Amino acid sequence: MSLKILTVDDSRTMRDMLRLALTQAGFEVVQAVDGVDGLLVLERESPDLVITDINMPKMDGFGFIEGARKTEKFRVVPILVLTTESDPEKKQRARNSGATGWIVKPFDPTKLVDVIRRVAA
Repeated sequence: MSLKILTVDDSRTMRDMLRLALTQAGFEVVQAVDGVDGLLVLERESPDLVITDINMPKMDGFGFIEGARKTEKFRVVPILVLTTESDPEKKQRARNSGATGWIVKPFDPTKLVDVIRRVAA
């Protein structure tokens, strides 16, 4: 089963690292550069899972998650937060917004793929 994964991150380097790790694991990857772009790509591509950063211009990850969860068909799509943040209040805010999980950068590609397989099952 090949999952389509949307990555939302304003860092080109991070998007490239995610694309490499995820395509090597057999996933299809679509990308967005911020929360606003993320919502457009989400609607157009209907991914099976989303990985989003929190700190981004235009619309941050919280806004993106809240926007995604407002749409019926994206209420149950797993959304993983991948960020440098480790503040418990931000984690709770992400959970309250509808995030499925929280991973702190830098990420271990093997562990990330394990988490994806677990939450997308």
